[in-house]
Amino acid sequence: MRALVQRVSRAAVRVDGAVTGAIGPGLLVLLGITHGDDEAVADRLADKVAALRIFEDAAGRMNEPLGEAREVLVVSQFTLYGDARRDNRPSFVAAARPEQAEPLYERFRARLGAQGGVFGAHMEVELVNDGPVTLLLELP
Repeated sequence: MRALVQRVSRAAVRVDGAVTGAIGPGLLVLLGITHGDDEAVADRLADKVAALRIFEDAAGRMNEPLGEAREVLVVSQFTLYGDARRDNRPSFVAAARPEQAEPLYERFRARLGAQGGVFGAHMEVELVNDGPVTLLLELP
């Protein structure tokens, strides 16, 4: 499972022009799921995201976790498992099939109490990256 985590001052996702999720300060998480992922991996990665100390403390150092005052927006992103090493057209064979990935996406999102996009839909994601701070997290 891969999570591209971005600290944002605001973010939103739209499907067919309608907002399906919008947050103020917090984290935008683009989530990719692969074949070997299961509920335990989803839980561990969600807990890792919640505990990341990437928000500034009173001294201006990245030392605070998500906490209660910040929000999370999670968007499914199978292209995080795109492989373009061999050719210019990415292969997505490492991405889990929707019937496996969607329940894990929903579990990850629920564990964080996050808003989200619509799994499998064409989405427009808008964000203002704060810092910028962007981290790629991966659990086998």
